[in-house]
Amino acid sequence: MAPSLLCWLLVIITVHSADGFLNYRLSRCVFNSTDLNDIEFIRSYIYNKLEIFRFSSSLGRFVGYTEYGVKQAEYRNNNPSIIGSAKAQKEAYCQHNIGNWYQNMLDKSVAPTVRLFSTAPSGGHHPSMLVCRVYDFYPKTIKVRWLRDGQEVTSDVTTTDEMEDGDWYYQVHSTLEYTPRSGEQISCRVEHVSLKEPLITDWDPSMPESERNKLAIGASGLILGLILSLAGFIYYKRKVKGRILVPTS
Repeated sequence: MAPSLLCWLLVIITVHSADGFLNYRLSRCVFNSTDLNDIEFIRSYIYNKLEIFRFSSSLGRFVGYTEYGVKQAEYRNNNPSIIGSAKAQKEAYCQHNIGNWYQNMLDKSVAPTVRLFSTAPSGGHHPSMLVCRVYDFYPKTIKVRWLRDGQEVTSDVTTTDEMEDGDWYYQVHSTLEYTPRSGEQISCRVEHVSLKEPLITDWDPSMPESERNKLAIGASGLILGLILSLAGFIYYKRKVKGRILVPTS
C-alpha cells in the first residue's frame, strides 16, 4: 500500500529582517516515495508573507507571481547556471534527506484497533445501525469495508475521512444501516499497511450493546455489594469478640 502524499518543510534560509520587513527563501520537498521521479523540489522567495516567485522541479523553471517576481523569474530562467543549480537540488538535497526520513520515521507503522458495536439511529427507519470504529493506527491511509456473509456491502454505508488524534495516530468511523436477518454474518474488514492480511471483525448479535453494558454494570454492583457486606460482617465479628461480657444479677 503506497503511503499518502507527504509534504515536509526542509529548511528556511537566507532570512533578512529590517524595520519590520521580512525577506526569506523557503525550500521544501513534496514526495510520496524515495524514488526521484516521485519528488518535487520547490524553492519559494517570499517577502512579508507574499510569495514573489519560486522554482519548481516539476516545471523545471522559475515562475513569478508579482510584477517584480516575473522579472526575477525571467532573469533566472535565462541563466543556465542558475537553472542547473536549482534542478540539482532535487537529487542532492531532497532525495538524500527523504531516504533518511523513510528509514527512520516514515516506514514505521502501527496496527489499528477495531471496535464493532451497534447504536440506535436518530430518526431513522432502520431498527439499528452498526458502527466500526478503527483507531490508533499509523500511517494515515486505510480501507474499511463491510461484509455480509463474506460479500462486500456497498449500500447504506457511511465512512468518515481519516481523522488526526493529535498524537501521530489516526481514527476512522464507518457505519452500516443494518436490518437483522436470520443466520447471516456481518463483518468489518480493515486493510492497512501494518497488517500482513486484512483484519476482519465479526459482529456478535447475541446481545445488544446496551444490554451488555447494563449486565456488566449490574454484575459490578453485585460484586461490590458482596465485598462491602463481607467487610462489614468481619468488622462486626471482631468487635463482638473483643468485648468482655459482665453478668448481671
